[in-house]
Amino acid sequence: MLPVFKNLPAAPVAAKKPVEDTRHGITRTDDYAWFRDENWQAMFKDPSILQPEIRTHLEAENAYMSAAMADTEALQKTLFAEMRGRIKEDDSSVPVKDGAYAYGTAYVTGGEQPRYFREPRDGGERVVLLDGDKEAAGKDYFRLAGIDHSTDHSVGIWGYDDKGSEYFTLKVRDLATGEDRHDTLVNTGGDGVWAPDAKSFFYTALDENHRPSKIFHHILGERQENDRLVYEEKDAGFFMSVGGSLIDDFIYIDIHDHETSEYRLLSTKDLLANPILVAPRQTGLEYSMTEGGDVFYILTNADGAKDFKIMQTPVTAPGRENWVDVVLHRAGTLILNHMAFARHLVWLERHEGLPRIIVRDRESGEEHAIAFAEEAYSLGLSGAAEYDTDVIRFSYSSMTTPSQLFDYNMATRERTLLKTQEVPSGHNPDDYVTRRVFAPAWDGEKVPVTLLYRKDTPLDGSAPCLLYGYGAYGITIPASFNTNCLSLVDRGFVYAIAHIRGGKDKGFAWYENGKMEKKTNTFKDFIAAADYLNQEKFTSYANIVAEGGSAGGMLMGAIANMAPEKFGGIIAAVPFVDVLNTMLDDTLPLTPPEWPEWGNPIDSKDFYQLMASYSPYDNVEAKPYPAILALSGLTDPRVTYWEPTKWVAKLREKTTSTEPILLKTNMGAGHGGASGRFQRLEEIAFEYAFAIKVAGKM
Repeated sequence: MLPVFKNLPAAPVAAKKPVEDTRHGITRTDDYAWFRDENWQAMFKDPSILQPEIRTHLEAENAYMSAAMADTEALQKTLFAEMRGRIKEDDSSVPVKDGAYAYGTAYVTGGEQPRYFREPRDGGERVVLLDGDKEAAGKDYFRLAGIDHSTDHSVGIWGYDDKGSEYFTLKVRDLATGEDRHDTLVNTGGDGVWAPDAKSFFYTALDENHRPSKIFHHILGERQENDRLVYEEKDAGFFMSVGGSLIDDFIYIDIHDHETSEYRLLSTKDLLANPILVAPRQTGLEYSMTEGGDVFYILTNADGAKDFKIMQTPVTAPGRENWVDVVLHRAGTLILNHMAFARHLVWLERHEGLPRIIVRDRESGEEHAIAFAEEAYSLGLSGAAEYDTDVIRFSYSSMTTPSQLFDYNMATRERTLLKTQEVPSGHNPDDYVTRRVFAPAWDGEKVPVTLLYRKDTPLDGSAPCLLYGYGAYGITIPASFNTNCLSLVDRGFVYAIAHIRGGKDKGFAWYENGKMEKKTNTFKDFIAAADYLNQEKFTSYANIVAEGGSAGGMLMGAIANMAPEKFGGIIAAVPFVDVLNTMLDDTLPLTPPEWPEWGNPIDSKDFYQLMASYSPYDNVEAKPYPAILALSGLTDPRVTYWEPTKWVAKLREKTTSTEPILLKTNMGAGHGGASGRFQRLEEIAFEYAFAIKVAGKM
């Protein structure tokens, strides 16, 4: 393939300032540790205080990246126009009924942010409760946390982050007048749950290390410093959130890491009481709860139920000793979530790699399934906002089928199509093929790969391919409809998703076999997918552009080190590539909670050496790396900006090829990139332009 990046200016060269670190008797030297701003916590809240030397380097990287991609500017505009043309700009959700009203979201033509509205339950004049575009005016970054209305529908809690650092401010809006009250709560997690009397609510507060460490009770009209502390989590290794039930009888405090759960309950009949512990945390025991009148239904892996089962316990005695089986464990059928209603118990499960919804009549025990016949598809359970109902809502789509929203009557089994995703520029599913193939892994496992391509795409190895992967935290990447990727597919690309170990695509064991000491299976599975696509002539190695973000960015860094010759290019979005250094730094927001996923290299020499063996930054060597695009956000609290910055500096120092290593840092955003819906499309257009250029298809 001829070089596609020509006449580039000199790339930025990062200064080397060696720092030694010795752990377990092993000494490593980090030449680029200085990119970590010593005052990073404060900088997340005020990016203007970033050290000048660091800012100068990031700006130089952005300038180099712009020069390298200058010839794609027209292509980016074309891609953006295409993707925007597939969006119904004045789209509106189907309102969800709750009491006298129905609530939903809508966009206006040209609007970046959603509007939250309500209307009378059975239709009528729509009232905008919160206008995201109005609230975002004049801000470079703005992300809404939504609005949660009180039980009596008089007030709502709404939250926003205007830095990208995920420190949310909460406000209280009078839903009758549309005016905000004086209540303003800062440094929150963005969640709030009303007490039934609508005079107070509960919320999560973040500490100086961006951890959700405290639950507070706020009484309307009071100052934040007067809020009552309800619960404080002392263990920095646990996440925490607060939620409520459909019946409004309890406030749930959910405490968990990646393998252990603990719930505490606060009865709304006594808001000043101390929360009641349900089942104390026990390493490896996971559970989640939903209320069903006089019982709680508990989704758990207790008693060796690796793929989870559902148990129940009396509301009056929720302790572990009173849990009894309701839905038995079935190996290979993973229960993902569950909901309870007055007459039905509902859960979403994954069987033989495909999702289905199961409905059980609580009185008779009779069950039936909601499923579809396509080879690969996505199914989402929306549930309902009311407890005493026979109607739930779910969504369905596939790689070729636009999203469809249904109401489903659990008693009559009647399915009502409410809405089909509209593609204004037009979409004919018959023009495309979606398939699920299986790539043989190194150990004999079969790795599912979902494919989308046009029927007229030649499958002779000449087609370019964007191969996407994630593979962590048990997250399953759905085979759902994606209007954006059509811009690649319509240009002859094969769009592929590798369902690698580390996700739960083939059950809980699929996740377990891609974490901790088995993490390298994730990387090998992705390479196996590339091998299969090359062997079967869906594409060829030189035509594959790999893409992944966050933990999937770690995947990108690992495969770049392990098999650079098998990829024509790599896109790594907010990539977690400095794994060992990050997991050794327990002051970072996510480090202690992440140890159950990756291991603790501070306490364990074995995990230290394991991470050192695959951490992308630590394993950059003198070899011919392909063209690489790394993307980061300056205020990202999840994958800090210095990780991709260090990685790019080291890659550029070591690579023996002439392919460019590019870094694009969004100086006004965090982990999720741009906050507006069209701003986000501009970022995707940029990434796709890189892929198209690397594939030589401009």
